[in-house]
Amino acid sequence: MKVLLKEGGTEESVAQAVLALVGKLVARNSELEQRLSKVASQTRKNEGISARQLLLLLEELNEDADGALAKADAELRDAASVEKWLETAKTEEPPRQPPSRKPAPPELRRVENVIPVPETERPCPKCGGVRDCIGHDVTEVVDLIPAEVVVRLDKREKLACRACEGELVRAPMGDKVVAGGKLGSGLVAAVVVDKYWDGLPLHRQKVRFARMGYPVAVSTLADQVTWATDLLRPLWRAVISFVLGAKVMHLDGTGLPVLDRDAPKGIKLGSLWGYVGVDGEVRMALYLYASTGKKTGQRPGELGPEDMLALREGYTVADASSLFDASFRRPELIECGCNMHARRYYVKALDAGDTRAALPVAAFKSLYEVEAEVRSCDDKERLAARRTRSKAVYDELLAWCQARKPHEPPSSALGKAIQYQLNHQKALTRFLDDGAIPIDNGVVERLHVRTALTRKNYLFAGSDAGAERAAIAYTLLGCCELARVDPVRYLADVLPILSRAVKLRDIPALLPAHWKATHPALDAPGSPSG
Repeated sequence: MKVLLKEGGTEESVAQAVLALVGKLVARNSELEQRLSKVASQTRKNEGISARQLLLLLEELNEDADGALAKADAELRDAASVEKWLETAKTEEPPRQPPSRKPAPPELRRVENVIPVPETERPCPKCGGVRDCIGHDVTEVVDLIPAEVVVRLDKREKLACRACEGELVRAPMGDKVVAGGKLGSGLVAAVVVDKYWDGLPLHRQKVRFARMGYPVAVSTLADQVTWATDLLRPLWRAVISFVLGAKVMHLDGTGLPVLDRDAPKGIKLGSLWGYVGVDGEVRMALYLYASTGKKTGQRPGELGPEDMLALREGYTVADASSLFDASFRRPELIECGCNMHARRYYVKALDAGDTRAALPVAAFKSLYEVEAEVRSCDDKERLAARRTRSKAVYDELLAWCQARKPHEPPSSALGKAIQYQLNHQKALTRFLDDGAIPIDNGVVERLHVRTALTRKNYLFAGSDAGAERAAIAYTLLGCCELARVDPVRYLADVLPILSRAVKLRDIPALLPAHWKATHPALDAPGSPSG
């Protein structure tokens, strides 16, 4: 500043120049924070923050706040019991690593592999006599019997009356997806699951089948997928009905590239709208394809999110997208917010280096600890725990945001987190009023992870019709995931039934959640429940 005055500038002009420079530095710092936050969010594998990590962040937290801000910090720390579990984090030992060698699952079939002593070592070295076997040392080794493509010879029994030469009777046809087809239901079920759940495109499946000794064209596999998903369409419609009528409905969207000659570069971006209906212990997943990202369907028969919400009443969990604003103005449609989204904003602020966000993250950690404890409780017990323990934490979190808001620039990462929290507090705190309402939208977001993985591998859908078939496949496979049902065994059993005449009243019993009750031996015990 003295240098500027010596060069002939007035104090007023110099002050303006300094203020302009400071303004540029602040803007540049904000830009760098946003870039850092973006890079950190791309490299972070998950949003989890351990108690030890929070301990370090809270110890680095500046203690220069005073007055209302210091009071808000202290009350939030107290409500979230931060000091209590931080003291535990200081004293407890790091968790021990699990043993590297776990016992093989007991449900795996045991196959004996007898290893004899070599002939040269069988005689006794002292007397030369033959030594007898007195037992075996048994070691468990997990191995793989390679998959095998077989030709199933369906030998249909024929019965005739030799006494009177009456009418012949034949056994029914063996299970196939298409009556005149040559592929069995087990193979077709595996193709569908491998493509839409395990992310193995049909071209790669063709190569794998060739290694098994069965050369098959991609067009043949594609035809089987088409026929299978067409058969599953009645079940898909039944899931739509269940989800719309469920007590709680989740909603979230993701993209799906689709081939389109009229679009730039030949590909347009459609949308897969994911829904999960929860009614008591029953949960079902639903996917609907829309050719655009708009809130309403643009093709005949297409349902966008606004179209679905127009058919819905009751609790609906969604993020704060503007696409849903008009729908949630209806009083009979009750908006429930996603606290995972709210927490994510504070995590971004932490990634940008703002340690002040450690306090609200610690508060959310306390809230989710309560949720973990009451996950298996009924709605009444869950609500009681939330009102006793969670409500006080959330009230202090909102008070902390109110105290910070006047002092925080809205464009900063922490400012955005505070704005989101306060703007949507009514929807975000809805879970404190009813034990049936979830704290977040995680169940449908976790299903999107599988969708994103498979989408990345097959790159795009070939047409709008193909994208709709993908939605049908994702729906039934998502239902299997939530019901903990083996999807290959389920489809292998259900597809032949659907290929025959099925009455409309019998369709609900074929949905995974209900089918499981009559097929307990075909469950998938290792499958995550979402």
